[in-house]
Amino acid sequence: MTDHKRDIDEVSGVETTGHSWDGIKELNNPLPRWWLYVFYGTIVWAIGYMIVMPAIPALPGLGMNNTPGIAGHSDRAEVARKVEELHTERAAAASRLVTASLSEIENDMSLQQFALAMGESAFGDNCATCHGAGGRGAKGYPMLADDIWLWDGTLEGIETTLRHGIRHTEDPDTRRNTMPAFGRDGMLTPREIDDLVQYVLNLSGREANRAAVDRAAPVFATQCVTCHGADGKGNRQLGAPDLTDHEWLFGGEPRDIQQTIYSARNAHMPAWQGRLDDPTIKALAVYVHSLGGGEK
Repeated sequence: MTDHKRDIDEVSGVETTGHSWDGIKELNNPLPRWWLYVFYGTIVWAIGYMIVMPAIPALPGLGMNNTPGIAGHSDRAEVARKVEELHTERAAAASRLVTASLSEIENDMSLQQFALAMGESAFGDNCATCHGAGGRGAKGYPMLADDIWLWDGTLEGIETTLRHGIRHTEDPDTRRNTMPAFGRDGMLTPREIDDLVQYVLNLSGREANRAAVDRAAPVFATQCVTCHGADGKGNRQLGAPDLTDHEWLFGGEPRDIQQTIYSARNAHMPAWQGRLDDPTIKALAVYVHSLGGGEK
């Protein structure tokens, strides 16, 4: 016998648990059978899975990672197999990249698509840190998503830049030019540099001090024309930028221009030959060329 008296809810006729919160009683309804069956089924499934698949972690000190399971399945081995298959597939296309000329790659749609995909991946791993995602560039790092090039913007020219870099002292074939630090090395006075800033502003069609422009004309002729040309249009064989447009690698504000003339910039790009294999360099050239619109 028990002293417990069942508490029956008057409305539903269901026994309560005896708990009450602010006059609200909890009904003691049994769980639905379908829910119980599903719950029991998951327990059976979990036990079966732990037997068949590697699932149970080993205890510390036993020298193993987990139970191997009777199926002998290994995600690590599966990934390794898939990666090996991918390498095999890519090796065939990569070998075609090595033997094909850049123009052949551009005219072969399937090879071009492979090169673009491979180049985009390599760009993200090696180039995007400086040039930004999609080659958008940043101050001090050229934008590659336009068709304005300091050096050669053709497929062959881009490949040469990638292989040998710019001012990469360890590569004798690197692209090289050096702008003098006119102020730091005492080649021009501060007044002459300030006048040159006004001259460059005038070249790019912006408001400038007329008297300063006139004073700077002979200085520009003796110090700058050799690389930038008498009209300031630049020289891509020397990597000398066009001063008449509105594209500025290190900024086009007067203070930026003054700093460039005073200290020079002479940025560096590494030579990727030896760091990347030939197929990757060719793929990168195709990808970068496509970003800029495809200069012929």
